[in-house]
Parts: sequence; structure tokens; C-alpha cells
Amino acid sequence: MKLLLAEDEVSLARALVRILEKNNYTAEAVYNGEDALAYLETGEYDAAILDIMLPKMDGITVLKKLRASGNTTPILILTAKSEVDDKVLGLDSGANDYLTKPFDTKELLARIRVMTRGP
Repeated sequence: MKLLLAEDEVSLARALVRILEKNNYTAEAVYNGEDALAYLETGEYDAAILDIMLPKMDGITVLKKLRASGNTTPILILTAKSEVDDKVLGLDSGANDYLTKPFDTKELLARIRVMTRGP
């Protein structure tokens, strides 16, 4: 299963890619919203993990543009923004799930499994 990770904190992105690959995912990282949108528009990903606070284009804008174009790639928002209004905005903008930092790796992996489960 191929995942895209959009995370501007490079050390966290590298650690997450290692964790995902250790758990049998193929993972690619990008570090800004413009790249996230461009990569996701190719349709080559089974799911994506998207931070909200990204340079060049924030994650909510990326998500809204994807959904407006008809892209249904499952998206998990992984962010430090933990207020209820932030969560509601993310989910209402088209995210399949929302997880706040700090997070437990086991929970992240479980949420990816749920989000990518077939019908």
C-alpha cells in the first residue's frame, strides 16, 4: 500500500516514513502543501497523511482542492491543532480521520488500517 506523507518537520517526516515502511507500507514524504497537492493529483496513492500547518499551501486548502476535483484518496490529518473547531473543520473539509500530535504510533497505524479498509 502506497502512502503520501505531507509533513514540514523533516525529522518527524523521516521517522514516520521509517515507521510506515517497517509496517509494510510504501511511503513518500513531501514537505509543503503545493507538493502534497501535486503528488496526490497523480492518483498513485492509496492514502495520505496530511499536516495542516504546511508551507506554501496549508493542509486544509490541499484537502479542499482535492475534494473539489473529485479526488477520493483517503486522508488522515495529523496535526498539532487540537481544538474541537479545528477537528470539525478538517473533517468537514473532507478528511477521513483526524489525529492530533503528540500521537501513539499504534493508534496512527490502526487509523491508517481503518481508513484504507475495503468495503
